[in-house]
Amino acid sequence: MIKKRYKVIGVMSGTSLDGIDLAYISLVKNSNWIFDILKAETIKYSNQWYKSLKDLVDLSKEELHTIDIKYTELLAGTINDFIESNRIKSIDAICSHGHTALHKPDKGITYQIGNNEILAKLLNYTVVCDFRIQDVEFGGQGAPLVPIGDRLLFGDYDYCLNLGGFANISHELKNKRVAFDICPVNIVLNYYARKLNLSFDDEGKFAKSGKLNPSLLNDLNAFEFYELKHPKSLGIEWVKEKFIPVVERYKLNFEDSLRTLVEHIAIQISRNINREDSSILLSGGGTFNTFLIERMKDL
Repeated sequence: MIKKRYKVIGVMSGTSLDGIDLAYISLVKNSNWIFDILKAETIKYSNQWYKSLKDLVDLSKEELHTIDIKYTELLAGTINDFIESNRIKSIDAICSHGHTALHKPDKGITYQIGNNEILAKLLNYTVVCDFRIQDVEFGGQGAPLVPIGDRLLFGDYDYCLNLGGFANISHELKNKRVAFDICPVNIVLNYYARKLNLSFDDEGKFAKSGKLNPSLLNDLNAFEFYELKHPKSLGIEWVKEKFIPVVERYKLNFEDSLRTLVEHIAIQISRNINREDSSILLSGGGTFNTFLIERMKDL
């Protein structure tokens, strides 16, 4: 199926649990790849699915297998609805990442639910999936997913920086595309926003109203992960086992926790941008956090 024009549907669910993202995209290969997003939609998770997905790391293998099948069926129904509601006729492939349940690449483990072969049978289209597994089997990190796309579609930028559940970055280094996770972002900001009965801290307003705690900031910046060389990636397990307990130890009010987290994120990102005159493409939900962007620019 090698050709110069493709129409594909991309399907993604991130660690922030905003919902299932779907995009119908035209890709054309001339001297460079050109893309056009024809249709795009996010289908919010029900409360029941949100609760099921946020605790996947705590489930047994048998429980994960069961939820994998159910989630695959949910994806198939959601994708079929997207195709029908947008009257999509031409589809070369449906590319589905699924949703990350486990990610411990240092132990050779990564597991994304929704990649079950049932998906292809229910959709009756060519399905591309399992984006991470082979890379981990070959000793890679399986994350971030974006470096090839960044190089082919956004190669004019010095850096491509995604502010999703985690911050990840990709850029050229000695004619090779380098990509790695930097630090947690929305996965921790949303955790404390929910304690204020919010889905997220809109524009970082609550973080901006809080007070920076230097001691907590120093402890967060001292994590060993930040000194590791790339390739490297983070999982929800690391956040639960190592990151959140450090923040909780300080017993700060939620605004102060958010303020300190924003500073921590901005510092870690700034450590990985090597030139002040760099052109940087920002993506992900964190781009709407005005206060975080302000702190990043200041640093």
